[in-house]
Amino acid sequence: MWRPPSLDHLRALTDDVGIAQHAIHDIPNRQEGYCTDDVARAFMVAIAASAHERHRDEALGLARVYLAFMLDAQMPDGRYHNFMSYSRTWLDDVGTPDSNGRAVWAMGFGMRFALREAWRHVCAERIDRALPHVDQSGFVRSSAYAALGLAHAYEASGRRHAGVEATLRRIGADLVARFRIHSDATWEWFENELTYDNARLPEALLRIGTVLSDPEFVEVGRKTLDFYEMVTVEDGMFVPIGNAGWYVRNARRTRYAQQPLEATALVDAALAAEAATGEKRYLRLAECGLEWFYGRNSRNAVMVSGGACFDGLEEVGVNRNMGAESTLAYLSSVLALAPPGADVLRIAR
Repeated sequence: MWRPPSLDHLRALTDDVGIAQHAIHDIPNRQEGYCTDDVARAFMVAIAASAHERHRDEALGLARVYLAFMLDAQMPDGRYHNFMSYSRTWLDDVGTPDSNGRAVWAMGFGMRFALREAWRHVCAERIDRALPHVDQSGFVRSSAYAALGLAHAYEASGRRHAGVEATLRRIGADLVARFRIHSDATWEWFENELTYDNARLPEALLRIGTVLSDPEFVEVGRKTLDFYEMVTVEDGMFVPIGNAGWYVRNARRTRYAQQPLEATALVDAALAAEAATGEKRYLRLAECGLEWFYGRNSRNAVMVSGGACFDGLEEVGVNRNMGAESTLAYLSSVLALAPPGADVLRIAR
């Protein structure tokens, strides 16, 4: 019988401020402080976990901490800080484009799925405040992260938010334009290399196309996800692009320094493709991403221990540290693939 994953390590990484970025093995590394990137991820995981009766009270308590951090991170002009020291001091004038995109993603997710009406209202306010900056960074992944949140926000608004709709159309059009520029019969992608969090790009187009009922966005999202699957799935096993060199077009792809965030991105993109196309083969692709955590990977290494996940897969073994990003990637994946009928309000990730 399927059971929700343990939140023990998530709770160990969390204090009354937020979630520690890094860990030394399974011990929070306080010297590294906090970041909005990880708190945004943690907020979404806590909201997803709160759909399970077994974890509801604990998950809501964690979500309140993360949401408070997100509110403090947003500046008056709508942009977000990213890095905070353990002494609760912001260390940047403005956060990275990716952290701003992930913050919008988290607020859109909360606007749609938070169990408390007050939290949904607060998240909606934060979306409106951030909206003028969402697609101004020029970074494709930052815009894609934001689009994932805005797709949820648009659904939550009853598909009646003109500003969100216009922004989604601009991001979708930009992704399609990038695809048209860079793709040919042998390379169906948005850029001339595959780097990090790759599956988030087709996922964004699939989510945008679904909420806007735009078949071109869905088709390009499906086509690029299929290309990504061809590159990274070998005999049913997910082998993500390693971050020790990436995969430059017409060069050899890197296989190691595999990151857990690649597996959870594949899970979510495949589930988005299943929802957009109705093709059940994408559910199997999502399961392939989850299996990476459990040892069906290029080193046959089990990446999880209870509710924690190791930070990366190297050619010589695993990185034994269990930081926030990796643990949240695992928890997100297993929660997203909760079977129908499990004591859960299925989150449409």
